[in-house]
Amino acid sequence: MKNSKILGLIGLAARARKVSFGADSVELEAQKNKVYLIILAQDSSSRTKEKFQKISEKYNIPIIITQTIEELSKAIGKSNKAILGIEDINLASEIQKINNGGEAIG
Repeated sequence: MKNSKILGLIGLAARARKVSFGADSVELEAQKNKVYLIILAQDSSSRTKEKFQKISEKYNIPIIITQTIEELSKAIGKSNKAILGIEDINLASEIQKINNGGEAIG
């Protein structure tokens, strides 16, 4: 249940064009302080995870490791995307609430 709500909010953010996806894009938007939450696929490479843990710490952006690459990609209507950056502060906070066990909209 928690996972489907997270994927639904990611899809909503994608339709609102408030998602950056792909390593280069997310890193660039993080440097511009436009990313409020980084979402990383569980099955992404350890190198990618390490890289974005460092970016998360450097720019003080929360990071969530959840879902698979396939599930995250499907939620935004793309293929093979292991990393997403949520660019809307409200959607980012709702996704974090759900991930931490709290209830959100719906």
